[in-house]
Amino acid sequence: MAKPNYTYEKRQKEIAKKKKQEEKRLKKAAPQDEQPQEDSTQPPADEKAAT
Repeated sequence: MAKPNYTYEKRQKEIAKKKKQEEKRLKKAAPQDEQPQEDSTQPPADEKAAT
């Protein structure tokens, strides 16, 4: 009977966890990138109202 390779299994689990965390980080960062674009369109309207 073959001996189980626990080190390999652990490494694969760690890689999957890191991949999931990276995807979550990118997903969380994406909406923040979109919001400043919306805000950047609003200041010119504020400048027109101020002048």
